[in-house]
Amino acid sequence: MPDESLGRRAFFTRGVGRALERAAEAFTARVVPERFQRPPGALPEVAFVAACTRCGACASACPVQAITLLPGGHGLASGTPVLDVALAACVMCPDMPCATACPSGALTVPEGGWREIRLAHLEVDAGRCIAHRDVACGVCARACPVGEAAITLDARGRPVLQPGCTGCGQCISACVTSPSSLAASPPSRSDA
Repeated sequence: MPDESLGRRAFFTRGVGRALERAAEAFTARVVPERFQRPPGALPEVAFVAACTRCGACASACPVQAITLLPGGHGLASGTPVLDVALAACVMCPDMPCATACPSGALTVPEGGWREIRLAHLEVDAGRCIAHRDVACGVCARACPVGEAAITLDARGRPVLQPGCTGCGQCISACVTSPSSLAASPPSRSDA
């Protein structure tokens, strides 16, 4: 005879877990209503905003000045570092100097390195991309430092983003269309 209390206990535990996840998401949305593209190795948003001392060490350590500090007017997030990979691509430094420069632990180099990083969510605008009009291109795929784990070309030469995409933005910068056929948005709260 199965143990019914175990089934109820598991059901209750799962329900409480889901309720806590929804409460945490609601709290995050209330405390930091905007989503931002954070530098590599950022803690989840609420923890990041709490841990960041707004010292700017990460921005100073970035060799291409891709990291900027949010100006006032962004509530608790004001003064924290952000990326806009559509304006300045992250060059994916192997040693992540931005994260290693962080004195507070708001940024840390993940154990798995770049495999664990999602700076932004990228999308291809098929209406703008010349490869979707049967013009040979592939510049975005050639510019990608991750390679086929991040972006491939389908049988017709059109770019297809893959799960290994870090969202660094190098493909956005390399794109031959103006504006770029690739667009970035902050990663979803579940990706961060």
